[in-house]
Amino acid sequence: MTDTVSREKRSEIMRAVRSTQNRSTELQLVKILRKNRISGWRRGCHLFGKPDFVFRKEKVVIFVDGCFWHGCKTCRRNMKPSTNSDYWLAKIARNKARGRKVNAVLRRAGWRIIRIWEHEVSKVPDKIIRLIQKTLVRGKNEKETGHLQPRD
Repeated sequence: MTDTVSREKRSEIMRAVRSTQNRSTELQLVKILRKNRISGWRRGCHLFGKPDFVFRKEKVVIFVDGCFWHGCKTCRRNMKPSTNSDYWLAKIARNKARGRKVNAVLRRAGWRIIRIWEHEVSKVPDKIIRLIQKTLVRGKNEKETGHLQPRD
């Protein structure tokens, strides 16, 4: 499918995508956390990789990854870039590599990592809440580290 807007307009649209306080991901997860009375999280903490949510006491971080920007396998077939694809595929590959590096660094420092896909926030909020609650409880009971949702 060809792009319906000019190259300049597409560039403007992509520049406008925010890396923080994104309505479809982070702010939606804030609502879900509050609705389920999960507290103790902070945003904007200065940790390596800039996690979206940090539970310092439990040493748990949450990243909400945009499906396009991080190459979600579920959504990939619907989001293949039709223009400038070499650039976008390289960009997505760099984002995935950076995510793996961030996971490794934080894991070595004793943090547990939860990665949530953008589409999961709206489609499976109950699953997300169960995962977060389980991880927080495990953090209080054990000093184990690990990555809950390994990705390639």
